[in-house]
Amino acid sequence: MPVLTRLIPSPLVVDIRPGALDDLGCVLADERISHSGKLAIAVSGGSGARLRERIAPTLPGATWYEVGGGTIDDAVRLASDIKAGHYDAVVGLGGGKIIDCAKFAAARVGLPLVAVATNLAHDGLCSPVATLDNDAGRGSYGVPNPIAVVIDLNVIREAPVRFVRSGIGDVISNISAVADWELANRVKGEKVDGLAAAMARQAGEAVLRHPGGVGDDAFLQVLAEALVLTGIAMSVSGDSRPSSGACHEINHAFDLLFPKRAAAHGEQCGLGAAFAMYLRGAHEESAYMAEVLRRHGLPVLPEEIGFTVDEFVRAVEYAPETRPGRYTILEHLDLKTEQIKDIYADYVKAIGS
Repeated sequence: MPVLTRLIPSPLVVDIRPGALDDLGCVLADERISHSGKLAIAVSGGSGARLRERIAPTLPGATWYEVGGGTIDDAVRLASDIKAGHYDAVVGLGGGKIIDCAKFAAARVGLPLVAVATNLAHDGLCSPVATLDNDAGRGSYGVPNPIAVVIDLNVIREAPVRFVRSGIGDVISNISAVADWELANRVKGEKVDGLAAAMARQAGEAVLRHPGGVGDDAFLQVLAEALVLTGIAMSVSGDSRPSSGACHEINHAFDLLFPKRAAAHGEQCGLGAAFAMYLRGAHEESAYMAEVLRRHGLPVLPEEIGFTVDEFVRAVEYAPETRPGRYTILEHLDLKTEQIKDIYADYVKAIGS
């Protein structure tokens, strides 16, 4: 009988713990990612520069590159700068913009990428996608998964708490996204990758059901692991389907319609997920999701992030246009303005004030 299996694209190293950053050089050497210590490290001029002062003595063979922002031009410039060096790997040390620039640059020059996250704002830290601003707005670029992910919980605690809250909203929205994927399977026959769906859903459930809060190491550990698992789930499926459904369509609509007023990615995704769960008739699940989001200080009503009800209704109506070809509860119901208003009023009553 033949033995059938498949290779799962995932990091060689996932190191999540207090103090992990101080051991970065040793971890990369022990795992044979960089014996020589020849690393190209991309950092921001803010928190990255402060961390550079702290860990540079432990990485004497590294060359440091300051990245100005999160644009495609920044990423191409970084790739050009590091191309002339003889490095074992590229390290992205910072938040999402820095890591995405480093992902793109590493892919462009053919080097492995080590993601060292300084906040937990979203699931991009371990995803096979680099999201970068370009002349048309913002684009997603396919890249290899990081070969290693290092998250120092001491560093995470030093970041503004809003970043942790954003990550909570992003990973909890997996539950709604997977429900949309399964809906597309039932109605449109879209294939669901069961492993990717299971990983994304369980990552969301782990954070949703955890009794801890944003200041607890145990909770931050679970959140960090959930974000990493979500990124791997996207690698397994080959796209963002395990973590992106109606919740992210609503988020993208906010970004496109109100670019100067949009809230944090995870805040908008969490709100979108709670409302999408209500749309599909999962009223108890929607109310519980809203309760947990509130407990962590996240919005569940558009007014809580500065939008009127009419603006929210407009975003929900526009949301399907942000991802043509993706089938979610929004495409399924094909709601008009007045219908969205009526359902939103019921949603508000259901989740309480």
